[in-house]
Amino acid sequence: MRLLVVEDNVDLVAMLDRLLQAAGFSIDHAGIVDDALLMLGGREYAAVVLDLGLPDGSGLSVVREMRKRGKTTPVIALTARGAVADRVSGLAAGADDYLVKPFAPEELLARLQALLRRTGTTVDRVIECGNVRFDPSTREVEINGFPTVLTARELELLDVLIRRSGRVVPKPTVEAQLFGLDDDLGSNAVEVYVHRLRRRLANAAASAEIVTVRGVGYMLCARDG
Repeated sequence: MRLLVVEDNVDLVAMLDRLLQAAGFSIDHAGIVDDALLMLGGREYAAVVLDLGLPDGSGLSVVREMRKRGKTTPVIALTARGAVADRVSGLAAGADDYLVKPFAPEELLARLQALLRRTGTTVDRVIECGNVRFDPSTREVEINGFPTVLTARELELLDVLIRRSGRVVPKPTVEAQLFGLDDDLGSNAVEVYVHRLRRRLANAAASAEIVTVRGVGYMLCARDG
């Protein structure tokens, strides 16, 4: 399960990375408002841990823009200001929870886990498309009833496609899922991993296939019969 941490304090980011990764989360990081919005536009996150005091503006603008775009991703707001009016402003802007700095790491983790349970963001059930089964909590894959080992990026590609099976996933969304914002991509990088996952599916007798919608993106769908 992937989280976005929006925080400009390097030491706090390092602590959050250690805490959340130890709890089984994958972490992306943004240090400013513009980067946070760019990353939120290219990828789906289970939750956002958001500092409200960022170098290029208020974190509240990130929450407002998320809600304006129709994103219901849970947000925990972090701030050094603990006045009631500040907490009310954060919640009114669309944050789901509010934590005042300094805070105990254990409290943040407990609040995050409670928020995910409350909003139903945790996905404990196995996702299926044809005879392909993917467990988001363990990252385990079964194809045609047999466990299948995929590389990290093949898993990321399957994750983004199977969650939206039957729908076209735009190529920029796939790129963001596979590579983030910092990789120097070749012109056919996405196509390489699509080809590799297609081959894995075919070799394992999968009844699901990746369809390329030219000029738009990719779709995972179950074959008839």
